[in-house]
Amino acid sequence: MYPTIFQIGAFKLHSYGLMVFLAFALGLWLAVQRGKAAGIQPQITTDLTIWIMVSSIVGARLTYVLFHPGEFKGRWLDAVSPIQSDGTIGIGGLVILGGVAAAIPVAAHFLKKHKISFLKMTDVMMPSLALGIAIGRIGCLLNGCCFGLPTDLPWGIQFPKTCLAGAEFPNKHIHPTQLYESLYSIIIMLILIWRTQRSRFEGELFFIFLGLYGIFRFFNEMLRHYETSMIILGSSEGWHLTASMAASLGMLAIGFIYWFKFKHKAKRAR
Repeated sequence: MYPTIFQIGAFKLHSYGLMVFLAFALGLWLAVQRGKAAGIQPQITTDLTIWIMVSSIVGARLTYVLFHPGEFKGRWLDAVSPIQSDGTIGIGGLVILGGVAAAIPVAAHFLKKHKISFLKMTDVMMPSLALGIAIGRIGCLLNGCCFGLPTDLPWGIQFPKTCLAGAEFPNKHIHPTQLYESLYSIIIMLILIWRTQRSRFEGELFFIFLGLYGIFRFFNEMLRHYETSMIILGSSEGWHLTASMAASLGMLAIGFIYWFKFKHKAKRAR
């Protein structure tokens, strides 16, 4: 675990921030290549990616702050300031699903302005999103956040006590839920790329992503540790329901309902 790659004075290069940067950079490269094949100008794809990057970071940060208000009591400026009250530089604490929720309406507005089909563009971008999540979760692993519950499985990971995971479960092996999500995100990306040439209607890859990611994320959430503030309906020994689980079920429902709807619509149009 390497939460900090290096430090010069108050500046720290966080491994999580580096992984987020790589996620956007590689995701942009993949999106530009796929956009060219779909007849979309690289500049349009690049501009859209920048808007998505900014809005998703804002949404992910606001969602984190919403569910962790105790961390910012008495220092609310740290929620948005890149220079924290303790002198360190950088913002830590993001929620991926909050970023996705914020990016979708921003992307829809951008595409409407440029007269590009929203569903066509989402088909171009979805493999990049899956790749970005896979890389971003490696950053979570290096940072020691978004960790799992204790396990006796041979691939369980023990974190040092200096990080959140190690402090919560000292001297225990826990589920590497970050790696689970990286793995299934890569699988989803490969499925979407394979499906590209076989797509039967605009938006098919978008709905497939929502359905597959929603169902995998829901089950992964069962293995994750959450603070009480993130459990929205209740819990007991062996189960809990979180905001991310509820969002995952929503993604699953929207993905598969609209996939079947558009699939039948495409059949009737033949």
